[in-house]
This record gives sequence, C-alpha cells and structure tokens, in this order.
Amino acid sequence: MCHIRVTNNSENTYRDKQLRHAQAPVTTGGFCFLLPLLLIMIFLLPLTAAANDLACKHLPILMEAFHAKHYAMKSTTTEIRAQAVDQMIKHLDPSKTLLYESDLETLKPLLLEVFLSAEKGNCASLQQVYNLLVVRARENEAIVKDILGPAFRPDKKVELNINVDKRPYLKTRTDKQGTLKKLVQFQIENSLVAGIDLETAKKRQIHRYELQTKRVVEQNPSKLISTAAEAFAGALDPHTSYLSPKNLEDLQIQMKLSLEGIGAMLSSETGFTVIEELVPGGGAEKTGLLKPKDKIIAVAQQGEKPVDVIDMDLRDVVSMIRGRKGTRVTLTILRQGQRKERFDVTIMRDKIDVTEQEAKITYEIRKVNGKPYRFGVIDLPSFYGDEKGDKSSYEDVKRLLAEAKRQQVDGMVLNLSRNGGGLLEEAVRLAGLFIGKGGIVAVKDSRGHVTILANGSAAPVKEYDKRSIVAVPAENPNALYMGPLVVLTSRMSASASEIVAGALQDYDRAVIVGADHTYGKGSVQALMPLPWDLGAMKVTTGMYFLPGGKSTQKIGVAADVRMPGWFVFEEIGEAALDYPLPAQSIVPFLGTRGKDTPQWKTVDKGLIAKLVPRSQGRIAKDAKFAKIIKENQEAAEKKGIIQLDDFSKTMKKEGVGKETETRSEQKQKIREQYAPFVNESVNILFDVVTLGAAAR
Repeated sequence: MCHIRVTNNSENTYRDKQLRHAQAPVTTGGFCFLLPLLLIMIFLLPLTAAANDLACKHLPILMEAFHAKHYAMKSTTTEIRAQAVDQMIKHLDPSKTLLYESDLETLKPLLLEVFLSAEKGNCASLQQVYNLLVVRARENEAIVKDILGPAFRPDKKVELNINVDKRPYLKTRTDKQGTLKKLVQFQIENSLVAGIDLETAKKRQIHRYELQTKRVVEQNPSKLISTAAEAFAGALDPHTSYLSPKNLEDLQIQMKLSLEGIGAMLSSETGFTVIEELVPGGGAEKTGLLKPKDKIIAVAQQGEKPVDVIDMDLRDVVSMIRGRKGTRVTLTILRQGQRKERFDVTIMRDKIDVTEQEAKITYEIRKVNGKPYRFGVIDLPSFYGDEKGDKSSYEDVKRLLAEAKRQQVDGMVLNLSRNGGGLLEEAVRLAGLFIGKGGIVAVKDSRGHVTILANGSAAPVKEYDKRSIVAVPAENPNALYMGPLVVLTSRMSASASEIVAGALQDYDRAVIVGADHTYGKGSVQALMPLPWDLGAMKVTTGMYFLPGGKSTQKIGVAADVRMPGWFVFEEIGEAALDYPLPAQSIVPFLGTRGKDTPQWKTVDKGLIAKLVPRSQGRIAKDAKFAKIIKENQEAAEKKGIIQLDDFSKTMKKEGVGKETETRSEQKQKIREQYAPFVNESVNILFDVVTLGAAAR
C-alpha cells in the first residue's frame, strides 16, 4: 500500500484486506496449508496518553472527517449507508456461522438506524444488536457441545465450502447445526494431524467456542461503536479505515523495524498465550530461560501483582507485555514437558532489531559453455522506513547494490513477489537507484491537481497544466545500478511495489516476470491521528499514476513473462474487493527525464518475444511447476469445496500443523514454495544477459 506522510507518525500499514477466500476456516491464521498460526510481534511503541474508547458522540465528527479528506466520497448517500450496513454485518459474522438469514432482516434496519442516528450522536439501537449477538453466540456454543458429545466420530467424507463469500447465510437451526458440524470436523482434524488425541481435541474445540462466546459478551454495545466506525469507513472504499488505538499501535509497529520490547512472537492457542519465537538479541532470549511453545499464564508489571491472562484476548495480553525501554515485566510461564513446570521470568524491555522484513540479497550462478554468470537476488518484503532514518528500505537496497557491484554480478533480480507496499517516498527513491533522474509516480488529489514525484531534477511543467513536481535529491551516480534487471511480481505485489515495477516497465528498464498482473491497488492513503487518543483514520486521499499515464487501479502491472500462479487467481486483487474505485488515466510524464538519455540498455518487445517461449519451455519441464499447475487446476475444479479426507492428506503430506513445528521450519516451507519462481526469474535474467551478449 502507499501512504503520504502527513504527520510525524509512520504511515505504512498492514495489507488493507486479507484475502479471505485464500484462508481456511480450520487454521488460526494465514493461507490454507501455509501458515497455521497467527503471530503477533510484541514490541513497544508508546502512545502519548492512555487510549480512549470511541463514543457515539464522536461518530458524527468522524464520519464528516472521512468525507472531508476522501478523494471521491464527499457525502453520506443512501448507497453509502447501505454499504456501511453490509460491512458491519460482515464484521459481526465474517464466517456466516453466527447469524440467520432472518436475523439480517432484523439487523439491517437497526444498523441503518445507527448510521442515521449517529449523525445526531444516538447509538441506542446497538443494544438490540448486541443482545442478538450474545444469543446467537451462546446458541453456537451449545450446538458445538452437543456435536462433540460421546457419539462424535470424524467423518472423512464431509465437505466444506471454504469460500465464505459464496456461502449462503443460514436459514434454519438445522442449517446451522450442519455447517458447524462441518467446521468442527475440520477443526478436530487439524488437531489430530498435529498428534493430539481425539478427546483432547474435542475439549479444545469446546473451549474455543466458550471463548468465542466470552469475546462476544465482552464486546458490549459501547465497543460496537468502533465496529460501526470501521464499517462506515469500509463503505467508502476498500482501503479507508478507522483504526482503534490498539490497531494504530500495531500499524505503527509494522514499519519500525527497530523497536523496543521483550523480543518475542506470540500466538493464541485455546485460551493460552504461547511463545512462538524468540527474537535474537531480545530481552526474552537474553534471559536464557524461555523456549518456543512456553505458555504465558500471568503478567506482572514492575512492583505490581501478577494478573492471570489465561483465556484473555491476545491483544490485551500484548498490551500488558508492551512497555517502555528500561522497564521490567515478569511473565509466569507454564512449560509442558515430561512434567509440567511453572516459573517466573523477569525481562528488561529493550531496543530490538527486527530483521525478518529487511531487504536481503542472495547470489545465484548459471553457466554456459563453461563460463559462469553471477546474479544477485534482492528480496524486498516491504517499503519500510522511519522519520529518523534509522530504518530505510531504500538505504538497505542501496547498500546491497553496492555489495553486488563488488561481487561483479552480471545482472540483478528485484523480488517484489511478497511486497504488499509501504512508504511512497521509499519506493520513489528506490526506483531511482535503477533509473537515475526522472518522474516515478504521479499523485492526483480530489481537486484534480497532479503532483509528480521524481528523482533528481526534472523538466519543468507549464503553469496551466495543474501539475507540480516534487523532486527528491539526485542520486549519486556511483550508487546507481544500470545493468540487466528482472523484477519478480505476483498477485500479492501491491501499491508501492506496483509503482516501482510499473515505473521500471514504463521506462523499458526491466523485464517484469511473475503472475498475469499485480494486485491492482492504485490509491493513496494518508494516516491522520485523531484527537483525544481515539486512534486514527486512514483515508484514501488520491490516486497514483505510472509514468506512462496509466493507473494500476484494478488492473495492476502486467507481467512481460508470465509464470503459473501461486493460487487460483480469480478472486485475488483489488477488483475482487468491496467498492473499489474506478481506474483513471492522466497525460504521461515520461518526458520529465528532460534531456537525459538512459544509461541502461532498454528492454524492447523483440527481447520479450524471445524470452517468453524460453521460459515456457523450462516451466513445462519443471516438476515443481507441474505440481503447482496441477494443484491450481484441481482447486479451480473444486470451486472452493474441500473434502476432509483430501484436507487431511494434504496436511500430513506438507507437514503442516504439527505442534512441534517451529517458526523456522514454517519459514523454510514458505521459502521452498517461492523457490521455483525465484529460480525461474534468475533463468529469465540469464536469458536477458546471454541474448543481449549474442546480439552485440
């Protein structure tokens, strides 16, 4: 995603929308068969004061502020209210297992009343909404307890539609019993594959639904006001959102790769907060006492009594563990081994360097006629940075390019296939490392004014053109990389990564390889903290355009050389989200290079025409790609329907879900899944280099 800096806060955020269709309801997070655990980094980012809850009286002001700042949606229409109601229902029942179709007829007028009355500061109808949610949650808990009674037996033939968007709402209690029974079968199978016995698995699932009821009860009517704010924001476009104080804190932490905290990654498992990984050099690791899979059962601040955190929401546990550098926190640990151990660990909170999302370089060798060619592969997961300049993706890539030059590489691959976006300035400056001077991206605001962001000096624009140019300092020529370049993308490459890939393509600077096209997010968001410590609003304030004048909105950046996709593609991308803004175009600004001539050998259509059949030939013979293509075809044929027996076999085959699996093992599996695409991108680069040499 792209964000414009408007305050002293970091603007990058998590991916605005999770790809719901790619998530399995039987895992606790991540893509089906890929990441079985949702991990949350425990780090400190202090707020200026205690965070407050959003109150009904704040809603009218917030709604007006969203309209005032939004690129296109300037008033609350009947259509926007209806969309806000639909969004809130999705927030309340994302899996369509809680509410009946008849409940929607009750809820819709109540929720519509919320958005009508909220303009007057009246949210009374949320009480009825809350009451219904509690009734339905308790009903689900009772149904699951009945399903998991003494007569329960796993049914390997049961089938489940994992595409929630295409799953109808429940009509009767019998429908609900049938759907919950299917879900529970898959949830139980997750545990059985992990080596847990059936009785323990049943107890865990019952406790899971007890906790769900507890969470719903805790979400009292006043807390539903934040949900209403989120729903209203989501009704404007997919990337506008209200961020509660906790969500704001998480968002800011995302970009600051140098943080303060205990240095641990946590997950939630049937009511327990579990340590998944210790960050090297962090306070938790330095104690020498903690291990992955340890359970945190109590937390005590310095000089205070411990607080029991069993069955506490993970977010609340995270808030208790976070704190200022130099302060201490004591964790009570439960360790399950041959015998249970219970002990306390006091940890000094300190500065932690988080390196997992930093740019990294590896090297690949290819040979022809005995002559070796050396290629660098830079993996860039995001465009990160902070106000002080302590962390910068641009600076890191600049350093890696200098290293690659010393290694005398024959070409470079820039891997943006996992890059969901980031800071706009970082992307502009990073693109300049491969282009030198020139316009990289244009941002159009709600008034129609176009601002071109460029590296170094740029050609002036005419006064009547409603354009202006903002140029970052010219790059040192010695830092530029002007050799052969391939950019690896996927449907997951979004926003800022699309800007970089698109600019490099428009300047004929690089060969773009990967999926048919990138994500298709062509909008710009600004993060605006709210007064009274109420969190922040992230608002779509503009659209961005590539040097050729086109927007990536809904269409993305097309690959010059296509590879098979990681997933079935139909519903991955901006166009599949709710209420995406339409695509636009502006007058091209490639001319902002002035009189400078390219220092690199341009990529022409003739070269692309030679690269495509060579790549297709290799892919056709590659066993790993054959497996990917086969699995995608099978998934497409199933149309979101998965059978428990197939699910179980896949889980066992991939080794996913086992309780002994470490984060390092999980990350290694992800690297292995991406490896064929990285390998083929290097092969394509090899073709670029050798074909270019043959043409000389």
